[in-house]
Amino acid sequence: MELGLLLLMVLTLTGSAPAPTDQYSRAVDWLSRYGYLPPPDPRASKLQTKEGIEKAIRVMQRYGGVHETGVLDSETLKLMSTPRCSLPDIVGSEDMLRRRRRKRYALSGLKWHKTDLTWSVHSYPSPSLSPGLPNSLVDNILTHALKAWSDAAPLNFRWLPSDSRVAAAGGDIRVSFTSMFHDDGYPFDGQGGTLAHAFFPGRNDMAGDTHFDDDEIWSYGGSSSTTDLFTVAVHEFGHALGLSHSSSDPSIMRPYYQGPVGDIQNFMLALDDKQAIQQLYGVKDEGPPGGVDPEIPRLPSPPPPRPTQPSDPSFSERCQGGFDAVANIRGEVFFFKGAHFWRTKQDGSLVSLNPAQIKNFWIGLPPGTNKVDAVYERKSDSKIIFFIGSQYWVFKDTVAMAGYPRPLSEWGMRTKSGALVESVDAAFIWAHNGKTYLFSNGEFWRFDESHGSGEVTWLQAPDYPRSNSLWGGVPSHMDDVITWGEGDSYFFKDNHYWVLKRGGLNQDVVTPKSIAVDWLRCPAPPTTPAAPANPRHPKECSCDIKGSSSGLRSSWLLLISVILVIDKFIRK
Repeated sequence: MELGLLLLMVLTLTGSAPAPTDQYSRAVDWLSRYGYLPPPDPRASKLQTKEGIEKAIRVMQRYGGVHETGVLDSETLKLMSTPRCSLPDIVGSEDMLRRRRRKRYALSGLKWHKTDLTWSVHSYPSPSLSPGLPNSLVDNILTHALKAWSDAAPLNFRWLPSDSRVAAAGGDIRVSFTSMFHDDGYPFDGQGGTLAHAFFPGRNDMAGDTHFDDDEIWSYGGSSSTTDLFTVAVHEFGHALGLSHSSSDPSIMRPYYQGPVGDIQNFMLALDDKQAIQQLYGVKDEGPPGGVDPEIPRLPSPPPPRPTQPSDPSFSERCQGGFDAVANIRGEVFFFKGAHFWRTKQDGSLVSLNPAQIKNFWIGLPPGTNKVDAVYERKSDSKIIFFIGSQYWVFKDTVAMAGYPRPLSEWGMRTKSGALVESVDAAFIWAHNGKTYLFSNGEFWRFDESHGSGEVTWLQAPDYPRSNSLWGGVPSHMDDVITWGEGDSYFFKDNHYWVLKRGGLNQDVVTPKSIAVDWLRCPAPPTTPAAPANPRHPKECSCDIKGSSSGLRSSWLLLISVILVIDKFIRK
């Protein structure tokens, strides 16, 4: 069964208002990642069935506490986009799921065969992203998070200073703040998405390891724009002690981020969490709460909420425009600027208000890369092409393929004067004909893909380059171009973008719009002078053809004929 057929089948699950196809592709990936769907069988090329996907959606909805429909409705998609733990919700067979649900809480089947445990912190949150969390406060918060479990079960936690020889050698629960790929097989994904994960008890080297995504903005007392460390730490330590995710509400072991819990010094586990930990380690004897070493000092009062107006440098970087490259990749739009990028999802939401580092996401670009010229996703095999200076790279997903970079000269682009092109300004695939277009210094070239000997190469069309002025109504020197929506062409320049509907040419007057406001969730300025509708003609007059003389009407008809000829010429 082909993937396209599968996605077509999935579309029928939504009734009359299906979401975009790539949204379903990502949803199927999400369901597989968190245990609701088995991974496809690569040997038999067996993909998921319509019935299996609908059943998985129902289980996910039941588990997440939303209305059970079997349909990827708005409530379900919203839950799927909620920040969460990266461990799967369902571990094992469906029969195991049914047995677990009778208890409401879930056990991993693993536990520590001792009650005196050590813990240590091997790295702390980045001060630039989480400035309100000095190392000493992180230690204090984590101590309180462990105390939540030792208050309910006969557990004792002894802290090992990170600079001690014992901590360096191991310990039972080892805490790290890390980002992206960090050598445990479960990479993080930047701000939002997955927040943390922990490994169940056992005999392997990673047992008990607890990792927090260092690209998050961690806080004490959490605000709407930050993530509360205590809430996530209690959840992850539950995994490190042997608990799986719970479908119960309330429960700290629910997989989705629930926000701050309030006064953490008086926090107590919900009944299901308390019963779950006691199922593994027994009931704590009567006596004073505790079970942590050293004794916990009182925490400072939570800081006041942050002002709503962002004050970090990334805000001005995001909202000022002037992007080096813009690319439509896997149904998301990437805005590259300097050494960073922002991602906008198909529903218009930003993956994060803060930028991600290019080097941490795209593995294989040269060290110190602080600018990319153009990026686009190849149509035939979904490989991603990066242009930087006089070289280009081909990526499979986020990893550069062997043998790259290669020289840009392989593309054979020469200017009208015969000089080799040394860099690319923009690159995209035009929806009208599926051809690849590259732009440089006011000129553009068209390429066809060739699939000889199993490798995709590019064949330059004859009679190129041509002048960018053929794309009427848009800047002749653009920052980048993408195809988006219903095959519309989007041209980006500075902090504005222009849309050529259905990719058509010479639409004469095209009104520029704000990248910052429409794409990057920046506030609209109080007064914004309108950018010229056509950069080559700052002032445009508006003529009503119905009221014109016959001579003017003839001129208009002649102009339209010329436009049609040019349009047909460039599509060849």
